[in-house]
Amino acid sequence: MPLLDDDAALTSLLQAARSIAIVGLSDKPHRDSYTIARYLLQQGYTIYPVNPGIRSVFGIPSHPDLVSIGNPVDIVDVFRSPGFVPAVVRDAIAAGMKTIWFQLGVANPAATAEAIHHGMQVIQERCMMVEHRRLLR
Repeated sequence: MPLLDDDAALTSLLQAARSIAIVGLSDKPHRDSYTIARYLLQQGYTIYPVNPGIRSVFGIPSHPDLVSIGNPVDIVDVFRSPGFVPAVVRDAIAAGMKTIWFQLGVANPAATAEAIHHGMQVIQERCMMVEHRRLLR
């Protein structure tokens, strides 16, 4: 699968998706991951917080990693620094995830190449909330 970077593909993905694992989701309201996750919940998506450092956010239990979710989700949305991204990609592959979205500033070229090599769709250097608002509202 390629990098998804055109509006038609992003629109289709955001319309078809129902569940989003948010890796690095914080329980602190001032963090971007919190704001974006809250927005995605308000838009009707089911979210799965993935952060071993918190117990829950928005009343939803947090998972220590992607594999522990127990079933594939439609999109893995990543809020980790680039150095942690290769491990997230390996977990996503192991968990059977098909689409990974690297938020702004999260890109890691080697991890992107690995994800694509394993058949994942990749979106990078885009904010899911910004793109959703731009394309679907």
